[in-house]
Amino acid sequence: MKDKYKKTIYACFLGYIVQAIVNNFVPLLFLTFQSTYNIPLSKITMLITFNFGLQLLVDLVSVTFVDRIGYRVSMVLAHAMAALGLAALPILPELLPDPFAGVLTAVTIYAVGGGLLEVLVSPVVEACPTDNKETAMSLLHSFYCWGHVGVVLLSTLFFGIFGIANWRILAFVWALVPLCNGILFTRVPMASLMKEGEKGLTIRELAKMKIFWVFMLMMLCAGASEQAVSQWASTFAEKGLGVSKTVGDLAGPMAFAVLMGTARAFYGKYGEKLNLERFMAGSSILCVISYLCISLVSNPLFGLIGCGICGLSVGIMWPGTFSKASASIKRGGTALFALMALAGDLGCSGGPTLAGMISSAFGDDLKKGILAAVCFPLLLLAGILLCKKSG
Repeated sequence: MKDKYKKTIYACFLGYIVQAIVNNFVPLLFLTFQSTYNIPLSKITMLITFNFGLQLLVDLVSVTFVDRIGYRVSMVLAHAMAALGLAALPILPELLPDPFAGVLTAVTIYAVGGGLLEVLVSPVVEACPTDNKETAMSLLHSFYCWGHVGVVLLSTLFFGIFGIANWRILAFVWALVPLCNGILFTRVPMASLMKEGEKGLTIRELAKMKIFWVFMLMMLCAGASEQAVSQWASTFAEKGLGVSKTVGDLAGPMAFAVLMGTARAFYGKYGEKLNLERFMAGSSILCVISYLCISLVSNPLFGLIGCGICGLSVGIMWPGTFSKASASIKRGGTALFALMALAGDLGCSGGPTLAGMISSAFGDDLKKGILAAVCFPLLLLAGILLCKKSG
C-alpha cells in the first residue's frame, strides 16, 4: 500500500523543485531585462513583489476551490500555469508593445502556479500513507533548497557556456520540468487528506481555535527567521570574503540554501530517532545565536559564518511547524495548509522588511536590522513551548 504512493511522493519532491524554478530563475535575468528591454530597475524589482504578492493571494483564494475541483486537477493546473508562464517569458516581451508588460504577464501566469504548489504539495504528501509524517515532510521541503541551488548553479553554468544572450532557450528548458511533472500527476495515485465521510474545518472554525493562532504565529516566524538573513546573505559574503557580487551571490545565498536543505534532509533521514519539539527548540536557540553572531561580532567573516549557521538552524522550522499543526489540528484540511502557507509567506516578506526598515532607521546599519529580527526565532521558541503545554 505504501509502495503504491512512492511515485506520488517523488512527484511532490519535483513539485517543490518547480517552485524553486518559479521563484529563482527570473531574478538571475534582472540585469539582462534591463539592458535588453530598457526596463528600469525600479520596475524590475516590482517583479519580485508582484510574484510573491500574487502567490499570497492564491494561498488565500485556493481555500474556496481546491476541495471542489480536487487535488489532482489542482496539481495539474498548478504545473500547467508554471510551465506556461516560463514558456511565455521569452515570447511575450517580443510580442507586446511594452516589453515590461510581457515580462509581468509571464510572471503573473507562473506566480499562480507557484502559489498553488505552495498550498498543494504539503497536504498531498501528508495524505500519503508513510511510516513517519514528520520525516517525510522535512525531506519534502529540502527539495525546495536543492531546487534553488540547482537553478542557480545550472543556469550560471549554461550562461557561462552558451552566453547570457541565449537565456530564452534556458527558459524553455526550465518550462519542461513543470510540463513533465504535470503529466506525471495525471497518473500517480492520490490519497485523500480526510477519512471517508469527514469534512475539513472551515476558516471560521479554525479561527476559533487558540492553537491555530499559535501555529500561524510560528509559521510567520519560521518564514521571517529564514528570509531576514537569507535576503542579506550575498552582502555578508561580499564583505566577509572580499569577493565580487557574482561570487557573493553564489557563496552567500547558495551556501545558506545548501545548509538549510542539509538540515531538512538530516531530519528526513534520522527524524524517527529524534523528538521534533526538542529539535525545533534547539534549532530556534541556534538561530538566535546565529543572529547575535551576525549582528554583534564586528569581524565580517564571522557574519558570513553566522549566515551559514542560520541556514542550518532554520531548516526544520517551516516543515516542522506544518507537521505539528497537521498532527494537532485534526480535519484541518485544505484551509489549514493554505492559511499556514499564507502565514509563512507573510513572514518571508515581513522578516527582510523589518530588518531593512530598522537598518534604514540606524543609517543603513544592517547589523541593527538583523539584531531586531532576532524577535522571530525567539517568538517561534515561545510558540513551541506553548504547544508543549497545550499538548
